[in-house]
Amino acid sequence: MDPVTAMYVAQGIHGLAYGMVLFLVASGLTLIFGMMGILNLAHASFFMLSAYFAYTVLQLTGNFWLALLIAPAVAAALGVLVERFLLRRVHAFGHIGELILTIGVSLVILDGVKAFWGTENLPLPPPDILQGLVNIAGLEYPIYRLFVIGLALGVLAILTVILYKTRLGMVVRAAVSDAGMVNALGINVPLVFMLVFGVGTWMAGVAGVTIAPILTVFPGLADQMGLDAFIVVVVGGFGSLAGAFIVSIIAGLLNAYGVQFVSTLAPVLMFIFMAIVLTIKPMGIFGERE
Repeated sequence: MDPVTAMYVAQGIHGLAYGMVLFLVASGLTLIFGMMGILNLAHASFFMLSAYFAYTVLQLTGNFWLALLIAPAVAAALGVLVERFLLRRVHAFGHIGELILTIGVSLVILDGVKAFWGTENLPLPPPDILQGLVNIAGLEYPIYRLFVIGLALGVLAILTVILYKTRLGMVVRAAVSDAGMVNALGINVPLVFMLVFGVGTWMAGVAGVTIAPILTVFPGLADQMGLDAFIVVVVGGFGSLAGAFIVSIIAGLLNAYGVQFVSTLAPVLMFIFMAIVLTIKPMGIFGERE
C-alpha cells in the first residue's frame, strides 16, 4: 500500500474510533430524549465525571478494567438519583424546567470536578495489552483505537437486542408510546423510565472512560464532547439510534480528515454538515414529524 493511501486509511481509523465514542454519548442522549422526552443538558457532564472516576479508580488500584467497570456504574447511579429526586419533579413543567435544572446540575458537576481533581490535564493510560500498534494488511494501527471501535459496536449490538428482542425492550417502547396504558397494565412506568435514564447515563460513562486515554481527563471534556453529541442527535433525528450511529461515524470522519487536510475549517465542518442536512430535512435524517 502506497504512503498516501496508508495515510488516508490511518486517518479513517482515527475518525472511526472518535465516531464510536461519540456514538456512545449521543445514543445515551437520544435514548433519554427520544424515549422519555427529557432534555438533559447535563448528559455530557456525567460523561466527564465518569472519566474522572476512572482516573481515581486507576490511581487506587492500577487496574484499567476495574475502572471501566466501576466508573460508568457510579455515574449511572448518580444519574438515576438526579432523575428520581430532581428531574421527575420538574418534568411536568416542560422543557424549560428541565433545561434550567440540567444546566444547574452540569455547573455543580463542573465546579465539583475542579474542586476535587483540579484543572490540569490528568493522564489515564490504557492497559499494557492495549498499548502499541498492530499490523493489518501492511498498516500499523493503534491497538487501543481498534478496541474502542469494537467496544462501541458491542454496546450497540447489546442495546439493540435488549430494545427490540426482549420483553424489557417491548415494555420500554410501549411505555414511550402510551405510558398511561402500560401503567394500567400494572407496570411501574416511572421505574422503567428511571432504568432508561440510568442506561443512557451508563453509556455516556463508558464513553468517558474509553476516550480518556486518547484525550486525557480535563474539565473541558464535557463541553468538547457535549456539543458534538448534541449535533449528532439533532442531525440523526431525536430518538433514532440508527441516526445517531450513522451521523457519529460521519462526524468522526469529518473531524479526522478535516484536521488532516483542511485544519482551518475543521472546527466548523460539523456545523456546515448540520446546516445542509437540516435545510433538507428539518427533523433530522431519521427524525419523524409528530
